[in-house]
Amino acid sequence: MKKRYCLTLDLKNDPELISQYKYWHEPGNIWPEIPRGIRESGLDEMEIYLRGTRMFMIVEADESVDFDLAMKKMSAFPRQPEWAAFVARFQQQLPDAKGDEKWMMMERVFKLS
Repeated sequence: MKKRYCLTLDLKNDPELISQYKYWHEPGNIWPEIPRGIRESGLDEMEIYLRGTRMFMIVEADESVDFDLAMKKMSAFPRQPEWAAFVARFQQQLPDAKGDEKWMMMERVFKLS
């Protein structure tokens, strides 16, 4: 069985930076080490949606995967720290972020089934 994680983060309110962020996440433009590291960390799927400056990320993994451990493992893979620093120039922390916190977990408030 799969477990879903939903996170949010803002982009800086700059149309050029938003355009560049989207460009660097297109197939063929994202550094190949990034999707490889996501998979090797134990995460099965990751999608990012954008509305204005607000991003919404959906991550899926087997329910046996420890999400925090997978994220920590991923951050140690080749080029992951470099990628995080690279995309940080496009990103803006949410108002309630603490320290250097970026992507923040969202609370599910409704499910149809």
